[in-house]
Amino acid sequence: MDRIATFKTFIARTPTDPFPRYGLAMEYKGRGDLAEAWASFSEILGQFPDYVPTYLMAGGTLAALGRKSEAAEIYRQGVEVAGKKGDAHAKRELEGALAEITSV
Repeated sequence: MDRIATFKTFIARTPTDPFPRYGLAMEYKGRGDLAEAWASFSEILGQFPDYVPTYLMAGGTLAALGRKSEAAEIYRQGVEVAGKKGDAHAKRELEGALAEITSV
């Protein structure tokens, strides 16, 4: 069974867990299928807005798609969520990504 199918099976088994969805999005991203990766990240952001790891990868995917203003907004949202969750490391990473994308 390929990894995409495996992740989809995990998602079906545990629909309230964001991690398999994140794994699916990362698999698409790793394969260079950025449109599918963004669709998966977008789904996670809609269903699990407190899942902090999504923001950095989702923003990076949008940036790679040439959608820099949308990426910046995702990074801003991620900074806010990471701050509320007390995840200082993720907050710093997101702030760095935001600074990089807005300085270009």
